[in-house]
Amino acid sequence: MEKLSEKYNKAIPRYTSYPTVPHWELKEPESNKWLEEVKEVYFSQSDKSLSLYIHLPFCESLCTYCGCNKRITKNHSVEDVYIESVLKEWNIYVKNFGERPVIRNIHLGGGTPTFFSAMNLQKLIFTIKDSVIIHPAFAFSFEGHPNNTTYEQLKVLSELGFDRVSYGVQDFNLKVQQAIHRIQPIENVEKVTSWSRELGYGSVNFDLIYGLPFQTLENIKTNIENIEQFKPERIALYSYAHVPWKSKGQRGYKDEDLPTPSEKLKMYQLAKEELNALGYKNIGMDHFALADDELYLAKEEGYLNRNFMGYTTDQNQLMIGLGCSAISSTGTAFVQNEKTVEKYQDSILNQELPLIIGHYLSHEEMVVSKVINQIICNGVAEFMTSEFTIKLWEDAYEELLEMHADELIEMGIYSFKVTKKGMLFVRNICSLFDPKLKNSINQRQFSQSI
Repeated sequence: MEKLSEKYNKAIPRYTSYPTVPHWELKEPESNKWLEEVKEVYFSQSDKSLSLYIHLPFCESLCTYCGCNKRITKNHSVEDVYIESVLKEWNIYVKNFGERPVIRNIHLGGGTPTFFSAMNLQKLIFTIKDSVIIHPAFAFSFEGHPNNTTYEQLKVLSELGFDRVSYGVQDFNLKVQQAIHRIQPIENVEKVTSWSRELGYGSVNFDLIYGLPFQTLENIKTNIENIEQFKPERIALYSYAHVPWKSKGQRGYKDEDLPTPSEKLKMYQLAKEELNALGYKNIGMDHFALADDELYLAKEEGYLNRNFMGYTTDQNQLMIGLGCSAISSTGTAFVQNEKTVEKYQDSILNQELPLIIGHYLSHEEMVVSKVINQIICNGVAEFMTSEFTIKLWEDAYEELLEMHADELIEMGIYSFKVTKKGMLFVRNICSLFDPKLKNSINQRQFSQSI
């Protein structure tokens, strides 16, 4: 495996979308055109509904490993203006529909959503719910920090219909926590998990990261032993993405502080083996779930999906992102909001959508997107569907043969299946069908695949 890690450790997208954001071609999208696109897609669905992602960017302290869009402040007076801005942005969309839209999913991400008071979270969600129809099969989820999530926040969100919470645990080891500036005693994780169970949350997720500075195999083993104590329904096991040219907080790490690619691979393999022994099933390349969790059932039944929030059961093509840096998607187009809080709020104050970049997919790009999603979700791909897909296969054929020889895939006639070993390198496999990556001059914008 060490030779394979050296061979395939390349700068490659994580493929939460295709094309990936650096390859989007539209600067300053027209708001009216985007609103028409959203409206057309919404009303063209047989089961009209949409998903909402709300970005809440504030954090009280900087976690130095983090590559998310965030604003560090201890000043909680920023909450009120930001919540008002998000609600005004949402109102632009509601007016565009001309009726109360049907909401199937809401996800609160960040930043740290639990930076916001229970009262402001209640105001945000209650106001949105008051303007919509909730789909019978709705699913509401949010991300919480074990250090500042309160019982009151959990209770308020539960009463508003939230049933899933994801806690950013990352690592239980103090030395690692100190290095990444995220010190959270295990007692805090135990407390919020216990509260979540008490309040009836049906799914608790832990985010863990491997490849962090000073992490060892012993750390990984201890992390999974602690998981056995809490038994969350889902685990997201992310590879640390070292991109110091993009995330300034990461510049404090020296190369010798970080595990080598082969060490990272061993960490993932150990965590995977230990999680499997605890009854967790593999979901794609970086998620695990208990056998009765709907994410695993979605994988088994073939309707697993992947979007900007990772693996999901959400099949909605229409996802509206609210808040600074939030991304929206219709299945045929993407847009992203202003990344800075002030510019975002100024746009909303002027009653304008704060769009800064976007992309309208060509037919070929939609085909590539579907191929990549099938590989990354179901570990399979078929190429006999059109002349274009046959060409994708033929262009990648030599590299596919090499991956077959490395036992990463099992090849069929214009098709292949990813092996268990191959799921470790699934980003590499997807990249074979990404013409934009092959033609890209600057691949430094992506993290290493291992």
